[in-house]
Amino acid sequence: MVLSSSAFNNNSKIPSKFTCDGGNINPELIVQNIPTGTKSLALIMEDPDAPSGTFTHWLVWNISPKTEIIKQESVPSGSMEGQNSAGKIGYIGPCPPDGKPHRYFFKLFALDIVIVETENIRSKTELENAIANHVIEKTELIGIYER
Repeated sequence: MVLSSSAFNNNSKIPSKFTCDGGNINPELIVQNIPTGTKSLALIMEDPDAPSGTFTHWLVWNISPKTEIIKQESVPSGSMEGQNSAGKIGYIGPCPPDGKPHRYFFKLFALDIVIVETENIRSKTELENAIANHVIEKTELIGIYER
């Protein structure tokens, strides 16, 4: 399974358009080579370099395994979004407060289930618990941003 973006390469700079300094919109993500047997996909975007500990920027689950592109400034049809570390539902762009480069991990999980109990999932921990024993394959894309 491969996750890439038309906006930036792995381990390279995320354009400011996708950050708090720009439009604060999600970049386009390209999904390839979904494993056989995948019933849904889940996406977690997080910043492990945040001063107060890992900051969750975006949670999306129940993404169709037929999804090839998650378009810029959009959420795949039929999917669900959870709460980011700012306490809001949806995407929040990179916004490192300390003037240092931060890494932003877009983690994509191929799952052998569709998550039914979605009303009980709000946080990253709850999503991770829901998918824990259902991951077929995982991949990630890393972007870097510095203010």
